[in-house]
Order: sequence, then structure tokens, then C-alpha cells
Amino acid sequence: MVGKWVEMPLGRLVSNLDSRRVPLSSREREQRQGPYPYYGATGIMDYVDSFLFEGLHLLIAEDGSVERPDGKPFVQLVDGKFWVNNHAHVLKGATDEETRFLYYALQTISIRPFMSGSVQAKLSQVNLNKIPVPYPKDKATRYAIAHILGTLDDKIELNRRMSETLEQMARAIFKAWFVDFEPVRAKMSGRWKKGRSLPGLPAHLWDLFHDRLVNSELGEITSGWDILEVGHAVDIVKGVSYRSADLAESDIALVTLKSFNRGGGYRSDGLKPYIGPFKQEQIINPGELILAQTDVTQAAEVIGRPALVVPDNRFRKLVASLDVLIIRPSVSELSSEFFYLLFKTEEFKEYIYGHVNGTTVLHLDKTGVSGYRFAKPPKTLATLFSNFVTQLFSQIMCLDVESRILAALRDALLPKLISGEIRVKDAERFIKEAENA
Repeated sequence: MVGKWVEMPLGRLVSNLDSRRVPLSSREREQRQGPYPYYGATGIMDYVDSFLFEGLHLLIAEDGSVERPDGKPFVQLVDGKFWVNNHAHVLKGATDEETRFLYYALQTISIRPFMSGSVQAKLSQVNLNKIPVPYPKDKATRYAIAHILGTLDDKIELNRRMSETLEQMARAIFKAWFVDFEPVRAKMSGRWKKGRSLPGLPAHLWDLFHDRLVNSELGEITSGWDILEVGHAVDIVKGVSYRSADLAESDIALVTLKSFNRGGGYRSDGLKPYIGPFKQEQIINPGELILAQTDVTQAAEVIGRPALVVPDNRFRKLVASLDVLIIRPSVSELSSEFFYLLFKTEEFKEYIYGHVNGTTVLHLDKTGVSGYRFAKPPKTLATLFSNFVTQLFSQIMCLDVESRILAALRDALLPKLISGEIRVKDAERFIKEAENA
């Protein structure tokens, strides 16, 4: 018994669909690019032109990365049409509600006793079937638990999508105004006349754009705009070099390379408690811009990538580590958000690739960021844009903070609900109290 719930072997609660899996080599996937996710043991590896499974399923890592850092299994809840390789078990409950409940129940299991393999960790199908799952006899209780936890996850996912949409909007406007110069081209083509607007831009904003492009060392840019090196518009601060002995329990944390999500954005789980020395200028404030200065050659995915730091009430101060550069605008009309969007352009990424060196560990050279040149808009237009995107990213930051609060609430409730320590009604009351706090 666990709390007041019985334990049931997983094999009796699911259908195992491993026989339908088909691994594809990287070359095969390259030749079969398409819209359907291709899953491995811990997540999406690629997208291919067909699918093997449809609907809600559970994926549990079979070999390689079987155990999470907290000792629990790698479990994915996957919906829609998708492909799975032979490194993840594919399971399905009797109903979607059962599948969702098992997704959460399995996150409370210590997987180590069921792992085998001396060289590479493996979770065999035989051992998978033996995993004891806390299982309320009452179907309504199982479904209610899955609904409560699922509602929190759904809200977190909605926030993620909203944030993604807001950033895409900001990036699209930045590219149109400051990279492709679309308003200027519209004026030149005769599609715009004074006092009129085109979709996406009010008439009074059109007056801020010139009606002529000129040749420059960057190619065509708007007439009257300056070409400026990033190093003349920002102050760049290097992070602190630290020892392993400096990483200890503290209310101060290092912002490390892991703070840069390889899928894009900022990760709060990249913080490391820190007790070592640092300079005042190496303290990072919420909303400030950071950029990854290094990466490992096997990944090479985050070097040169920017991120905007979000508030974190777990720590009193955040300090940049040696892998992180702090980028602080020194020109008043150009905000951190402006440079974040500049550093997300394809042009900047291509430039960065030419300023990376190293064999085992990659480093940006001294001019990797400061030497990049861009077309600087006039002060009025730059100020207007910076004010606009600052509001957008403020919304994104609020959504991120809310999602982390919701995730902490979910993580606190999950083991207590699954074990039977607290009941559904108590959890619902707890959530309402948290929402009203």
C-alpha cells in the first residue's frame, strides 16, 4: 500500500506498442524531412514526413538517458501524430484519462531498481512491466488527479505558446523595420501615400521612415541611418571565473551556460548557488541581456545566443559566470530588448560563426560581439520601438514567472496526490488559495 492507494504493476495497466517502433538514421531523417515529430528517449530529435502513432501516448526512456537527475524515469506525454525510435517504450492506457494519470504516477517512481546494464543503462520491457504504480481503485479519483495536474500543465503550456507568439511578433517587426526596411521599400514602390497606412503600421508611424535606400558596407540601408558597431552602443561585462569549492548553498546564484535553452529562451534551472567573490558590475538584474560566450563542440548550439534574465525569488542576487557576457546598452534609445532581437537575426548568427575558435570548448573571440555592425535607426524611431518591445517582453516575463509558480505548485502537489497523502478536494482548495494569494 502507498498511503491509501494500492500498487499495481505497470504491465497490467497499459498496452505496450514497442513492436510498432521504427528507428531512422540521421541520413534517413534528412531525406524524409516533414511535419511529424520524431521522438527519442528524452524528447523530439527531428521531424519526418510520416507517422507511426496517433493520439495520446506515454513514452518512457528505454536506454541511454533512462534516469533523470532526481532518480525518476524520463517520461513524455505525447499527443497527435508522431514517430518514435527504438530508444523509448511506447505505452497507452485504456483511456486518455488513464494515460494521463499514469504519466503523473510514473514521475513519482524511483527507476534505479528496475534498470540494468553495466556499460549503458537500460529499462527492459520485462522490468518496465514490473514497475509498481500507486493506483487508486476509484476511477473518478484517478481521473480527478490527472485533471488537476493536467490543468496546471495546460496553463503552463498556454503561457509558453503566448510567450512564443509575442516574441515572434517582436522579431517579425524588428526584421521588417531594421533588416529588410519594408516600410521604406513600400514608400519607394508607391504602395504608400502620405496620410495613409498599410496593414500592420499606423499612418503616423510611416512618417518616421525615409523614402530612399542607399548603398553601404552592409548593403542597402535606409537613407540617413548610421552604421554602428555593437561595441560603441553597449558595455560588455565578462562573468566571474569560479572554483568548484565556490558552489555551495547560498542566496546568491551564478547564471551559467545552462541558463541558455538550446531550444531558445532562458532557463531558470541553469542557476548554481554561489559563495565566491564577484564584482558589482557582474551582478545581473532581471530584464538584463546576457549572451553565451562558450559552448562544447559536440553541441555548438548556444554560443552567441542571447537571453533576457527573468526574476527569481529563490536568490537575492544573480551573478554572471565565466561562460556568460552581460550586454548593457550605453545608447539611451536602444534597449536590451532591441539588442536581444538584433542578436536573434540570421545575419548576426552568421557573423558569430566566423568569430568562434577552440577545439574541445568553443569561445567567442574578442570582437565576436563588439565588432558586429548594424544600421542604427534615428532616435525617435528607436525610442518608439524600444518602448513597444519592452512592453511585449514585460508580458513574456510575467508569463514566465507565472509558469514557474504553477510548476512549483504542480511539483508540490504531484507526489502528495499520487501517494494519497492529500485528496483531490484538499488540492483544489490549495490551488484556489494560491491563486488568491
